[in-house]
Amino acid sequence: MGHPKFARPKYDTPPHPWKADRIEEEHAIKANHGLKNMTEIWKAKSALRRIRGQAMKLIGRVDTSEGHYAREKDALLASLNRKGLIATDAILDDILSLSAEDILNRRLQAQVYYKGLACSMKQARQLVTHGQICIGDQKVTIPSYPVTRDEEELIRYHPRSKLNDENHVIRQTILGVRESAEYAEDEVDPEFTQSEASSVNESAEDAPKAEDTVTGGGE
Repeated sequence: MGHPKFARPKYDTPPHPWKADRIEEEHAIKANHGLKNMTEIWKAKSALRRIRGQAMKLIGRVDTSEGHYAREKDALLASLNRKGLIATDAILDDILSLSAEDILNRRLQAQVYYKGLACSMKQARQLVTHGQICIGDQKVTIPSYPVTRDEEELIRYHPRSKLNDENHVIRQTILGVRESAEYAEDEVDPEFTQSEASSVNESAEDAPKAEDTVTGGGE
């Protein structure tokens, strides 16, 4: 254990600084999640590496159904479920399928965006930083705050935030983006619909009538 004054970094940097594939991947993740720098990605990857290391250690054991390793396995699964990373009925193998983006999706910044409280990831980061978001009654100004499963439903605008007014300009913009996104998700091609409707009508006309299918046993 080192001196508290000289804290060690909580993440590992890439072993090779100039891998084109890795750089492109990290730039895409940075843009999709509205991150400030690559350090936030490296923190997520380091956390994922520790979690997967624990899971692989337990998978390698001959028997984890009882004793110390059983308690360690249950504690790991319960912890990750509480953090919203795995389902309630998940097993150790499910932990190995987690990615760094799963870790990033649990950040307060991402949860604010997914709940429709912001137009984009970057705006979500701005709202959190400026104290417009709270969890329950507690204001949280840290975009990287890890949101637990129990805290998901408690995320909202701060009671003293002007964004609680639906007539606010920014709030109107956010609501407009949400409505357009919902419409786009259910939107279909009108030409395709008309052609499908005409084919259905033709099939209906060619189909036998109900009276034509009645057997003679009913007479």
